[in-house]
Amino acid sequence: MPVLPPVAENPRPMYAPETFERTAEAYRFYESLQAAGGWKTLPAGVTALRPGARGDLVEALKTRLALEGDLTSASDSAFDAATTAALKKYQSRHGLSETGLVGRLTLKALNVPIRVRLNQLAASLHRLNGNGFQFAERYVVVNVPGAAVEAVENGQVVQRHVAVVGRPDRPSPVLQARIQSVNLNPTWTAPTSIVKNDIMPKVRADPTFLFKNNMRILNGSGVEVDPNSVSWTGNPSFTVRQDGGPGNALGQVRIDMPNTEAVYMHDTPKQELFKSDIRFHSSGCARVEGVRDLAAWLLRDTQLDRNAIDLAISTGDKLDIKLPKSVPVAWVYLTGWASSDGSVQFRDDIYGLDTPDGITTSTIKARKAKTQPPPQQAKASQKTTDAPAKAAPPAGKT
Repeated sequence: MPVLPPVAENPRPMYAPETFERTAEAYRFYESLQAAGGWKTLPAGVTALRPGARGDLVEALKTRLALEGDLTSASDSAFDAATTAALKKYQSRHGLSETGLVGRLTLKALNVPIRVRLNQLAASLHRLNGNGFQFAERYVVVNVPGAAVEAVENGQVVQRHVAVVGRPDRPSPVLQARIQSVNLNPTWTAPTSIVKNDIMPKVRADPTFLFKNNMRILNGSGVEVDPNSVSWTGNPSFTVRQDGGPGNALGQVRIDMPNTEAVYMHDTPKQELFKSDIRFHSSGCARVEGVRDLAAWLLRDTQLDRNAIDLAISTGDKLDIKLPKSVPVAWVYLTGWASSDGSVQFRDDIYGLDTPDGITTSTIKARKAKTQPPPQQAKASQKTTDAPAKAAPPAGKT
């Protein structure tokens, strides 16, 4: 299971009002590293190193870890407890499982050239500058390249969750919205694109696919029809709706955040996807590990605590619970940033949006719910708003 920093050890948010200034400081630090020559590429042999090892490879590894400050001293060639701790710190900063050993993904990260790291920080600064997110007492952030979710209250992380986000050909968007409600045992109405590209080919290959997945066919009036009465080629003239339950594509919890992209955060029946360091498998939505805990935090001012949520889900009945006060949420695309504790974080540019020449722009634009006010240009805006957002289209990505 990927290891995110425990909240007790690192309660600082990955996205906060000071993120821009901290990231600018980090950029200057990496500029100084580049001016000093950067770092050398480590050979594949370091993946065989274990605690107790000695020699030139260990010395090269320790020198590399010391350059970015993960190791305080590289004065000897022993793979000791300090080396293990430094590797775990490095892995934490790169969203990798904290094994304390140099695996394939850790070696790949260690060998990313410093010019790429500088470009990632520059890209994040570009995206952060004047994006207008209105930080509130309570808010939620999804960092898409990090495939992670944080619930923040009074400037501190209170929950941190592993997530699964959009794959490169079906990317998750950058947006700002407000969480309005939590849906228990939700149904799922498949978007037309998923019906055409995913469901229709599966039905043609297996006529029992709809039955196995508790899916119903609805006509333009919302009336259920016989699947044999519709054409399974060409453009669909019908809607596919999946009944609620453990096997639903949304799992048993959906966090509703109306927005023009028809995406949201939700549960999933495919819990095994959370166990990988590479978590880009959805069709745009964010699947959240431990989403019931996040739902309980969002609903804490209602009559439903975590136990009540579990009980309500166990009935199998669909239940929509409106938040007494909406909570702002930001989906951001940060591949390099410095959190408020000063740690510099990097994630892979999974969608290829960081240009390689250092003049960094993003093809993703922040897209807000239609009823949101226009973004303010001041970086330090702290105001909140409870203006309701328009309801999202009935279909939703997963």
